[in-house]
Amino acid sequence: MIITTPAPESAVGHVAAMYAGDIETDGFVYRHTRAMAVNPEAHAAFEDLVHAITPSIGPRIYELVTLAAAGAIGSPHCLLAHGRKALRGGVIDEEELIRLARDPEDAGLDPAEVAVMRFAVKLSTAAGEMTDADSQELRDAGFTDRQIVDITLAAAARNYFSRALLALSVDVDEVPGLTGRVTDALLSPLTR
Repeated sequence: MIITTPAPESAVGHVAAMYAGDIETDGFVYRHTRAMAVNPEAHAAFEDLVHAITPSIGPRIYELVTLAAAGAIGSPHCLLAHGRKALRGGVIDEEELIRLARDPEDAGLDPAEVAVMRFAVKLSTAAGEMTDADSQELRDAGFTDRQIVDITLAAAARNYFSRALLALSVDVDEVPGLTGRVTDALLSPLTR
């Protein structure tokens, strides 16, 4: 990454809070955090968007959408970070995460969860080809209008964040707390 990022020792305001969160959790500041700290207002707006989306769909659906979109985009940063977040938040256990990272259609998820992941993948790879039929699949799975919009926003938000990191060539940090099996499974979509 060729951009100069704010140094931790001189960070103030939202940047200081971003860095402190990483240091408190893992003892260091992630490279992706430093990249996003160049525009702390945009990062804060992204966080606000996520906080507005999650209540209607819940943390499990949010993480499933995020993992599906990150895998479709090819974002190791977001696959690793959100794999760990899903584990730590208790919304997915390790064996389930390994199975869904390798093949969501055969991971034992309920049909509504599979539909959500399929929707996020299509939004991330062929958004221009989406039709009402894609949203209808979510409606048929039991999601409300608000939830359909928020699932869409969650996948689109992941596209924004993941693609920014990829476009800036941000190096991927090792994410503490993930076993080798989980890391390999999470990164498996990148080798398909």
